[in-house]
Amino acid sequence: MAEDIERQEESLFEAPPMAEQERMCEAILFASAEPVSVRELESRMPHGCDAAEALAHLRKRYEGRGVHLVRVGDAWALRTAADLAFLMQKETVETRKLSRAAVETLAIIAYHQPVTRAEIEEIRGVSISRGTIDQLLEMEWIRFGRRKMTPGRPVTFVVTQGFLDHFGLESARDLPGLKELRAAGLLENRLPPNALPQVGEGDVDLEEETQEGQSELFEDD
Repeated sequence: MAEDIERQEESLFEAPPMAEQERMCEAILFASAEPVSVRELESRMPHGCDAAEALAHLRKRYEGRGVHLVRVGDAWALRTAADLAFLMQKETVETRKLSRAAVETLAIIAYHQPVTRAEIEEIRGVSISRGTIDQLLEMEWIRFGRRKMTPGRPVTFVVTQGFLDHFGLESARDLPGLKELRAAGLLENRLPPNALPQVGEGDVDLEEETQEGQSELFEDD
């Protein structure tokens, strides 16, 4: 009798079978409008669950299906397979194109992040209006980064997880080149020569923003 009670108590702390953990992750991701991190998944799941392993199994199970499990920055989401995107055309909302200034500013931030307003203006060769930055902030495609440890401690800008999600990117390393941007119809005007990096430059991942190598130049607000 005592052994049965002890066994029942231990079972209360045992994680559910992996197949059940997969189902839990699937349910959470399906109901979420935004990508969900591993930490957030585990906070909702029973004690002892391994969301990372469950996601690995779930991702493999969705291979070749109409919906894929994709990584967006440090989070995960269920997304329509890229080759079936044409089926969603009736559901898409047509949005106005960004101004030339906004496109150039966004490109510079994406490829040179973290970058200050002064650095953006230096690359563009002209000043940027507050409205341009405000528009990108309102769209939640950029956000404030850490302040730079230089006179005046200017704030920096980086692209957001929402930006990556919108363009189907796992990280900033997957950003397209100038040719791809033009082919997609995102660029109608010519960017400044140094707005986009040369090959091998500008491979800045959002997660690398906090590396120790930048500790001498930046600090948290």
